Amino acid sequence: MVQSSQKLKLYGFNNLTKSLSFNIYDICYAKTPEDKKKYIEYIDEQYNSSRLTEILTNVTEIIGAKVLNIAKQDYEPQGASVTFMISEKEVPVASLDISCNGGIIPYKDSVICHLDKSHVTVHTYPESHPDEAISTFRVDIDVSTCGQISPLNALEFLISSFDSDIIIMDYRVRGFTRDEEGRKHFIDHSINSIQNYIPQSVIHRYNLIDVNVYQENIFHTKMLLKEIHLDNYLFDIDEKDLDAEERELIREKLWKEMHEIFYGKNF
Repeated sequence: MVQSSQKLKLYGFNNLTKSLSFNIYDICYAKTPEDKKKYIEYIDEQYNSSRLTEILTNVTEIIGAKVLNIAKQDYEPQGASVTFMISEKEVPVASLDISCNGGIIPYKDSVICHLDKSHVTVHTYPESHPDEAISTFRVDIDVSTCGQISPLNALEFLISSFDSDIIIMDYRVRGFTRDEEGRKHFIDHSINSIQNYIPQSVIHRYNLIDVNVYQENIFHTKMLLKEIHLDNYLFDIDEKDLDAEERELIREKLWKEMHEIFYGKNF
């Protein structure tokens, strides 16, 4: 867990902002246009705004924050968004802005939300290749906190919440806080890689690349699954029903999609 130094005594509030951007990609082989449509409908149902709200509620509890406001929306033809405004400590009801719902969703599917520097958001992006039998589901989650709480504490839970072929993460600490002598502190915890907060059991399943700018407190890690088990990628098809040539062709298409996303360029 990320913790502030016990010896550090601050002058006033901890003004550091810690932001985690968490992207996952799940790849699927859906052979026909009908299969592609069914896959997107399946993903939209599995990760609708209600399910995403549950995930973000758990994230908020794990990092030790309090929910001030929730806004959620399912889109047509696909995709969903959820936004939480959070605080490090519980805000008294008398001080709560009248636009906040305190995490209790009203009868509407969508509510107006305002953002502070502490917030949690998620957006989903299901899509399909126009010609190839490849569909990709992307989830973007941003967790931004101020004070002593840290989004890195929720990283293990986020990874376990999705089936991820590719994971791309950015973590940054911005601003500064002062100690009692007036000295600025631009970070309040030790870190040399986001990998420090990922379980070894997860790391063993992926190839990982780090790009870190330590003097700017910027950390970047991306992960690519090492092995493909074909049955995990087939939609409405069984691997046993495919001949060896077709199985190999599908693997090539899946690997190509995964490597293009991981390296950020078309091959």
